[in-house]
Amino acid sequence: MLWYLPIIPRFKRLFANRDNAKDLTWHANGRNCDGMLCHLADSSQWKKIDILYPYFNKEAINLRLELVTDGMNPHGSLSTQHSSWPVLLVIYNLPPWWCMKQKYVMLSMMISGPRQLGNDIDVYLSSLTEHLTKLWDEGVLVFDGFRNDTFHLRAMLFCTINHIPAYENLSEYNVKGHHACPIYEEDISYIQLKHGRKTLYARHQHFLKPYHPY
Repeated sequence: MLWYLPIIPRFKRLFANRDNAKDLTWHANGRNCDGMLCHLADSSQWKKIDILYPYFNKEAINLRLELVTDGMNPHGSLSTQHSSWPVLLVIYNLPPWWCMKQKYVMLSMMISGPRQLGNDIDVYLSSLTEHLTKLWDEGVLVFDGFRNDTFHLRAMLFCTINHIPAYENLSEYNVKGHHACPIYEEDISYIQLKHGRKTLYARHQHFLKPYHPY
């Protein structure tokens, strides 16, 4: 079973509140740009996106979202034939002391069933994907309670945070075997144990810069 809580009406209600609308531009208007890494807006990934998509960066109020999901058993028993997958969205425009507060962590989906979803999770995520695609391609007309004006809101999926098994389901990347690292892929160093039939990943220090303390 799938419960989908549409995200676009909830974003509209968020911006209708004057205080929330002001906080959603904190990364551009309230952040202390002192060269220190205090917010994701100071990161290289954020700055690279600003360069690649200047039309998106032009409006500071456009949303950058994180998607988080994982399977859990609400009954607390591993023997129970049940699996629930909450799908959460986190808004990174907010100040760091608000980003992870319960008030602003948005439950967009709950997928519940007798087994793990595996790669079939794509089917259930289609409704959320459709709305995220609309927010990225077209935008939606939203009233800004702080500026007392309407604007076209756009949003992007900035990143996902998951452990490795959930990452495999979301990206359909095989995280097992000889090329399990999604970053280095074929360049990863591995040893196949002869008797244990396990794969050992070694020599990771060769990815570090010369004279690195490790």
